[in-house]
Amino acid sequence: MCVFLNHNQLVAIKEDQHIEFKRIWKDEYLQYISGFANAQGGTLYIGIDDDGQVCGINNATKLLADLPNQINQTTGVLAQVDLHTEDGKEYISIYVEATEQPIAYRGKFYYRSGSTLQEVKGSGLQTLILKKMGRTWDDMECEGAKPDEIDPKAIDYFLRHAIPIDRMPKEAMNDPVEVVLKNLNLMTEDGHLKNAAILLFGKNPQRRFINARFRIGRFVKDETDLVHQDSIEGNILQMADEVMWKLRQDYLIRPIHYEGMHRVEPLEMPEDALRELVYNAIIHRDYLGQDIQMKIYNDRIWFWNDGNLPEGFSVERMSKEHMSVRRNPLIANIFYRAGFIESWGRGVTKVCQSFKEAGLPEPGFENFMSGTLVTIHRDLNIYGNITEQTGNVTKSVTDNVTKKHINNTNTDDYASIGNVTKNVTKTITKTSNGKVTKQVTIVLNGYALMIVEMIERNPKVTTAQMAETIGIAKKNLIALTNNLQHDGIIRRVGSNRGGHWEIMDS
Repeated sequence: MCVFLNHNQLVAIKEDQHIEFKRIWKDEYLQYISGFANAQGGTLYIGIDDDGQVCGINNATKLLADLPNQINQTTGVLAQVDLHTEDGKEYISIYVEATEQPIAYRGKFYYRSGSTLQEVKGSGLQTLILKKMGRTWDDMECEGAKPDEIDPKAIDYFLRHAIPIDRMPKEAMNDPVEVVLKNLNLMTEDGHLKNAAILLFGKNPQRRFINARFRIGRFVKDETDLVHQDSIEGNILQMADEVMWKLRQDYLIRPIHYEGMHRVEPLEMPEDALRELVYNAIIHRDYLGQDIQMKIYNDRIWFWNDGNLPEGFSVERMSKEHMSVRRNPLIANIFYRAGFIESWGRGVTKVCQSFKEAGLPEPGFENFMSGTLVTIHRDLNIYGNITEQTGNVTKSVTDNVTKKHINNTNTDDYASIGNVTKNVTKTITKTSNGKVTKQVTIVLNGYALMIVEMIERNPKVTTAQMAETIGIAKKNLIALTNNLQHDGIIRRVGSNRGGHWEIMDS
């Protein structure tokens, strides 16, 4: 019910998601009726200025008689219209309850968010309709999806994470795929796959949801200065692993240091916190909108996913203790059962704490272009010389041991390390029709350098042995050796079984 506000109350309050002030009535203000009805309800005051001061209206009696019918005929809403008097000045309140059905005005749908009125269209409109139905997009049937689109290996990946932490029963490992999906509420009552099932466990989710991707780009000065990019596809449950792999290998700095005789290559920022941000983007994004985008610059990481913050949430609230509100509850449940996230809405809080403990600025969060933007600040000066240049495609990257790490490692340790601390470089010149088309200076560090070192010690070392020693998947190790062969750093001589590796001149 609409509550009468006296003068002092009106002055004290401001326009928000439930209140709008207007000096006079205009028919176009029926947009606000649609906006309030589609959101959480609210009151439109006519005859009050933006400061909450009653200015009064001359035609209050006529409006009182006309507005209920006009509102009902144009929007279908039954509004409560009341006449009030303050210091001899008349004003009107129009109270609108939240409706169970989406409400349009002249064929357009509006939504009250904060103190602004927004037109809802496209994927946002579909989300609104589902919300009014008490449904979420991930809970809807994926029209035409077949059981053979589900990847049993993805199901196995999930169960091997969920069972050891008692979030799935041990018996599930032997259950048919269909039974697992039904028990996870990923199938409709009549046995059809839901959108969440395809995204989480599909062999090729992007076949049906083209924007279910995670794009990464490396930029220098601005977004026109793109030097490298990747598009991560596949099921979203394993997507974070692929994203983190790409970030470690190709995009982020791993300052090398030694703890005793052990080589350590931590990321330039807390890895668990970064992974949490990746999980959040994958879980909470609007899958009817654009793909997830991560733009990496020298001084910052710009990290955006489609979908505004949940209703009633603010950017300020995200970094504090809050209830967990999920755009895609079925998807979030699977990530929780796998142990990738917790269910208490502490993810962002933990991220900020991790950055703070590492002595780094906390990430910034903001609403941006109908989505959520995370900005991570970088200070690459502490890692040595890092340069990238476009034009003729010249690239030079050097990861050095920082002074901080040198000071924490004794001289004997470094003396015993010897050549292991050296960066291995190789310059490649590619020509076409007698012209130099590409010249690249390659600096080996991280996994690539470890591979070269193992080949130096044992030219007959196998990819399986290298993968086990480094602690990465064999497929990723093979990808690295292929890249090293392509760049002329190493080559394979003879068969896979009886051959050996050679290191090219560098």
